[in-house]
Amino acid sequence: MTIATWVMPGHTWGGMCWANGKLLARYWLHNGMVTVNGEKMSKSLGNFTTIRDLLDGRWAGYSQPVDPMSVRLFVLQGHYRKPLDFTQDAIAAAVNSWQTLKAGLLFGDHHGAALGWSVAAIQSPLHEPHPNNPWVERFQTAMDDDLNTPGALAVLFELAKGLQREGNRLIHEGKPQSSPDWLLPQWQTLWRLAQVLGLEAKADSDTYVAAGDLDEATISDLIQQRQTARQQRNFATADDIRAQLAAVGVTVVDQPDGAVRWHRR
Repeated sequence: MTIATWVMPGHTWGGMCWANGKLLARYWLHNGMVTVNGEKMSKSLGNFTTIRDLLDGRWAGYSQPVDPMSVRLFVLQGHYRKPLDFTQDAIAAAVNSWQTLKAGLLFGDHHGAALGWSVAAIQSPLHEPHPNNPWVERFQTAMDDDLNTPGALAVLFELAKGLQREGNRLIHEGKPQSSPDWLLPQWQTLWRLAQVLGLEAKADSDTYVAAGDLDEATISDLIQQRQTARQQRNFATADDIRAQLAAVGVTVVDQPDGAVRWHRR
Protein backbone atom coordinates (compact mmCIF):
# COMPACT_ATOMS: atom_id res chain seq x y z
CA MET A 1 0.00 0.00 0.00
CA THR A 2 1.33 3.43 -0.86
CA ILE A 3 1.59 6.16 1.77
CA ALA A 4 -0.56 8.67 -0.08
CA THR A 5 -2.79 8.80 -3.11
CA TRP A 6 -1.21 11.97 -4.44
CA VAL A 7 2.21 10.33 -4.93
CA MET A 8 1.76 7.36 -7.23
CA PRO A 9 4.40 5.37 -9.05
CA GLY A 10 3.64 5.00 -12.74
CA HIS A 11 4.51 5.87 -16.30
CA THR A 12 3.30 8.23 -18.99
CA TRP A 13 2.53 6.87 -22.41
CA GLY A 14 3.29 9.52 -24.98
CA GLY A 15 1.52 12.24 -23.01
CA MET A 16 -1.74 10.24 -23.00
CA CYS A 17 -4.66 11.92 -21.22
CA TRP A 18 -6.89 9.90 -18.91
CA ALA A 19 -10.69 9.43 -19.04
CA ASN A 20 -11.82 13.06 -19.13
CA GLY A 21 -9.30 14.32 -21.67
CA LYS A 22 -7.25 16.20 -19.09
CA LEU A 23 -3.70 15.62 -17.98
CA LEU A 24 -3.68 13.21 -15.04
CA ALA A 25 -0.50 14.51 -13.41
CA ARG A 26 2.50 16.70 -14.18
CA TYR A 27 4.88 14.73 -11.97
CA TRP A 28 5.21 11.05 -11.10
CA LEU A 29 6.86 10.20 -7.81
CA HIS A 30 8.04 6.82 -6.54
CA ASN A 31 7.11 6.60 -2.87
CA GLY A 32 7.86 4.35 0.07
CA MET A 33 5.49 1.66 1.29
CA VAL A 34 3.37 1.44 4.42
CA THR A 35 4.32 -1.24 6.94
CA VAL A 36 2.53 -2.30 10.13
CA ASN A 37 4.80 -2.88 13.10
CA GLY A 38 7.63 -3.44 10.66
CA GLU A 39 5.72 -5.93 8.46
CA LYS A 40 4.16 -5.52 5.04
CA MET A 41 0.48 -4.57 5.23
CA SER A 42 -1.65 -7.24 3.59
CA LYS A 43 -4.92 -9.08 4.06
CA SER A 44 -3.11 -12.42 4.14
CA LEU A 45 -1.16 -11.35 7.24
CA GLY A 46 -4.31 -10.11 8.92
CA ASN A 47 -2.85 -6.65 9.54
CA PHE A 48 -4.79 -4.81 6.87
CA THR A 49 -6.89 -1.77 7.78
CA THR A 50 -8.54 1.12 5.98
CA ILE A 51 -8.52 4.84 6.61
CA ARG A 52 -12.27 4.66 7.24
CA ASP A 53 -11.78 2.10 10.01
CA LEU A 54 -9.15 4.33 11.59
CA LEU A 55 -11.37 7.43 11.44
CA ASP A 56 -14.34 5.54 12.88
CA GLY A 57 -12.35 3.95 15.73
CA ARG A 58 -12.64 0.40 14.37
CA TRP A 59 -8.90 -0.30 14.13
CA ALA A 60 -7.84 -2.79 16.79
CA GLY A 61 -4.59 -0.95 17.39
CA TYR A 62 -6.33 2.31 18.29
CA SER A 63 -9.90 1.86 19.48
CA GLN A 64 -11.14 5.45 19.33
CA PRO A 65 -11.97 7.71 16.37
CA VAL A 66 -8.97 9.57 14.96
CA ASP A 67 -9.20 13.09 13.58
CA PRO A 68 -8.50 13.06 9.81
CA MET A 69 -5.96 15.84 10.37
CA SER A 70 -4.02 13.52 12.69
CA VAL A 71 -3.82 10.94 9.89
CA ARG A 72 -2.67 13.58 7.41
CA LEU A 73 -0.05 14.75 9.91
CA PHE A 74 1.10 11.15 10.42
CA VAL A 75 1.77 10.81 6.68
CA LEU A 76 3.46 14.21 6.38
CA GLN A 77 5.83 13.45 9.25
CA GLY A 78 7.64 10.95 7.04
CA HIS A 79 9.43 11.60 3.75
CA TYR A 80 7.46 10.32 0.78
CA ARG A 81 10.32 8.16 -0.54
CA LYS A 82 10.86 6.34 2.77
CA PRO A 83 8.79 3.52 4.30
CA LEU A 84 6.11 4.60 6.76
CA ASP A 85 5.57 2.30 9.74
CA PHE A 86 1.94 2.23 10.86
CA THR A 87 1.85 1.49 14.61
CA GLN A 88 -0.33 2.31 17.59
CA ASP A 89 2.41 4.47 19.11
CA ALA A 90 2.93 6.34 15.83
CA ILE A 91 -0.77 7.16 15.51
CA ALA A 92 -0.96 8.20 19.18
CA ALA A 93 2.04 10.49 18.66
CA ALA A 94 0.40 12.04 15.60
CA VAL A 95 -2.82 12.61 17.57
CA ASN A 96 -0.87 14.43 20.29
CA SER A 97 1.11 16.43 17.74
CA TRP A 98 -2.09 17.51 16.03
CA GLN A 99 -3.42 18.86 19.35
CA THR A 100 -0.35 21.10 19.59
CA LEU A 101 -0.71 22.33 16.04
CA LYS A 102 -4.47 22.75 16.42
CA ALA A 103 -3.98 24.92 19.52
CA GLY A 104 -1.74 27.20 17.47
CA LEU A 105 -4.21 27.37 14.58
CA LEU A 106 -7.06 28.23 16.98
CA PHE A 107 -5.02 30.87 18.82
CA GLY A 108 -6.94 33.69 17.14
CA ASP A 109 -10.34 32.11 17.83
CA HIS A 110 -9.49 31.72 21.52
CA HIS A 111 -7.46 34.85 22.21
CA GLY A 112 -7.95 37.29 19.34
CA ALA A 113 -10.74 39.24 21.07
CA ALA A 114 -8.73 39.55 24.29
CA LEU A 115 -5.78 40.86 22.24
CA GLY A 116 -7.94 43.49 20.59
CA TRP A 117 -7.81 41.99 17.10
CA SER A 118 -10.59 42.99 14.75
CA VAL A 119 -13.39 40.56 13.97
CA ALA A 120 -12.33 40.63 10.31
CA ALA A 121 -8.77 39.58 11.19
CA ILE A 122 -9.99 36.71 13.38
CA GLN A 123 -12.46 35.44 10.79
CA SER A 124 -10.01 35.70 7.87
CA PRO A 125 -6.68 34.22 9.00
CA LEU A 126 -5.51 33.37 5.46
CA HIS A 127 -3.69 36.65 5.00
CA GLU A 128 -0.83 36.74 2.51
CA PRO A 129 2.46 36.76 4.50
CA HIS A 130 4.68 39.82 4.22
CA PRO A 131 7.67 39.63 1.83
CA ASN A 132 10.93 38.32 3.30
CA ASN A 133 9.04 36.46 6.02
CA PRO A 134 11.70 34.17 7.59
CA TRP A 135 9.13 31.48 8.46
CA VAL A 136 7.91 31.37 4.86
CA GLU A 137 11.46 31.24 3.53
CA ARG A 138 12.36 28.29 5.78
CA PHE A 139 9.14 26.50 4.81
CA GLN A 140 9.81 27.01 1.10
CA THR A 141 13.41 25.84 1.46
CA ALA A 142 12.23 22.60 3.06
CA MET A 143 9.55 21.96 0.45
CA ASP A 144 11.96 22.73 -2.39
CA ASP A 145 14.30 20.06 -0.98
CA ASP A 146 12.55 17.06 -2.56
CA LEU A 147 9.27 17.79 -0.72
CA ASN A 148 10.84 17.63 2.74
CA THR A 149 7.52 17.74 4.60
CA PRO A 150 9.08 16.84 8.00
CA GLY A 151 11.27 19.95 7.69
CA ALA A 152 8.26 22.06 6.67
CA LEU A 153 6.27 20.75 9.64
CA ALA A 154 9.09 21.77 11.98
CA VAL A 155 8.47 25.39 10.96
CA LEU A 156 4.74 25.03 11.68
CA PHE A 157 5.37 23.54 15.11
CA GLU A 158 7.76 26.34 16.06
CA LEU A 159 5.07 28.88 15.24
CA ALA A 160 2.33 26.87 16.98
CA LYS A 161 4.32 26.33 20.18
CA GLY A 162 5.25 30.02 20.35
CA LEU A 163 1.59 31.00 20.05
CA GLN A 164 0.62 28.36 22.60
CA ARG A 165 3.08 29.81 25.13
CA GLU A 166 1.66 33.28 24.60
CA GLY A 167 -1.85 31.93 25.03
CA ASN A 168 -0.84 30.40 28.37
CA ARG A 169 0.65 33.71 29.49
CA LEU A 170 -2.55 35.48 28.50
CA ILE A 171 -4.60 33.02 30.56
CA HIS A 172 -2.38 32.90 33.64
CA GLU A 173 -0.89 36.41 33.70
CA GLY A 174 -3.53 38.41 31.89
CA LYS A 175 -1.23 39.55 29.07
CA PRO A 176 1.19 38.04 26.55
CA GLN A 177 4.92 38.72 26.43
CA SER A 178 4.75 39.85 22.79
CA SER A 179 2.62 42.65 21.40
CA PRO A 180 -0.75 41.83 19.78
CA ASP A 181 0.46 43.50 16.57
CA TRP A 182 3.40 41.08 16.42
CA LEU A 183 1.33 38.00 17.25
CA LEU A 184 -1.27 38.57 14.53
CA PRO A 185 1.10 38.04 11.54
CA GLN A 186 2.62 35.04 13.34
CA TRP A 187 -0.80 33.43 13.56
CA GLN A 188 -1.65 34.37 9.97
CA THR A 189 1.63 32.89 8.75
CA LEU A 190 0.91 29.63 10.59
CA TRP A 191 -2.52 29.43 8.96
CA ARG A 192 -1.14 30.18 5.50
CA LEU A 193 1.64 27.58 5.68
CA ALA A 194 -0.61 24.92 7.25
CA GLN A 195 -3.05 25.46 4.39
CA VAL A 196 -0.31 24.46 1.90
CA LEU A 197 -0.20 21.03 3.57
CA GLY A 198 -3.99 20.78 3.88
CA LEU A 199 -3.97 21.14 7.67
CA GLU A 200 -7.00 23.03 8.98
CA ALA A 201 -8.59 23.38 12.41
CA LYS A 202 -12.06 24.34 13.58
CA ALA A 203 -13.12 25.19 17.10
CA ASP A 204 -15.13 22.42 18.76
CA SER A 205 -18.76 23.48 18.56
CA ASP A 206 -19.69 21.69 21.79
CA THR A 207 -17.29 23.76 23.85
CA TYR A 208 -17.64 27.11 22.07
CA VAL A 209 -18.68 30.02 24.26
CA ALA A 210 -20.14 33.12 22.64
CA ALA A 211 -18.63 36.44 23.68
CA GLY A 212 -20.50 38.32 26.41
CA ASP A 213 -21.39 37.96 30.07
CA LEU A 214 -22.07 34.45 31.38
CA ASP A 215 -24.08 33.67 34.49
CA GLU A 216 -22.45 31.76 37.33
CA ALA A 217 -24.40 28.57 36.61
CA THR A 218 -23.11 28.47 33.04
CA ILE A 219 -19.54 29.13 34.16
CA SER A 220 -19.76 26.41 36.82
CA ASP A 221 -21.13 23.97 34.26
CA LEU A 222 -18.28 24.69 31.85
CA ILE A 223 -15.71 24.32 34.61
CA GLN A 224 -17.25 20.96 35.53
CA GLN A 225 -17.01 19.90 31.87
CA ARG A 226 -13.35 20.89 31.98
CA GLN A 227 -12.77 18.88 35.17
CA THR A 228 -14.40 15.84 33.60
CA ALA A 229 -12.23 16.21 30.49
CA ARG A 230 -9.10 16.41 32.64
CA GLN A 231 -10.07 13.29 34.58
CA GLN A 232 -10.48 11.49 31.26
CA ARG A 233 -7.05 12.85 30.21
CA ASN A 234 -8.69 14.73 27.37
CA PHE A 235 -6.42 17.70 27.91
CA ALA A 236 -7.10 19.24 24.50
CA THR A 237 -10.79 19.76 25.35
CA ALA A 238 -9.90 20.96 28.87
CA ASP A 239 -7.51 23.55 27.45
CA ASP A 240 -10.10 24.52 24.84
CA ILE A 241 -12.73 25.29 27.51
CA ARG A 242 -10.26 27.22 29.64
CA ALA A 243 -9.11 29.33 26.69
CA GLN A 244 -12.68 30.08 25.61
CA LEU A 245 -13.61 31.18 29.13
CA ALA A 246 -10.56 33.41 29.16
CA ALA A 247 -11.66 34.95 25.86
CA VAL A 248 -14.86 36.21 27.52
CA GLY A 249 -13.11 37.50 30.62
CA VAL A 250 -13.28 34.50 32.98
CA THR A 251 -9.96 33.39 34.51
CA VAL A 252 -9.74 29.80 35.82
CA VAL A 253 -7.14 29.07 38.51
CA ASP A 254 -6.25 25.47 39.43
CA GLN A 255 -5.34 25.05 43.12
CA PRO A 256 -2.60 22.68 44.40
CA ASP A 257 -5.25 20.68 46.32
CA GLY A 258 -7.21 20.02 43.12
CA ALA A 259 -9.86 22.68 43.72
CA VAL A 260 -10.67 25.25 41.04
CA ARG A 261 -11.21 28.98 41.51
CA TRP A 262 -12.46 31.43 38.92
CA HIS A 263 -12.96 35.15 38.68
CA ARG A 264 -13.99 37.71 36.11
CA ARG A 265 -11.42 40.11 34.73
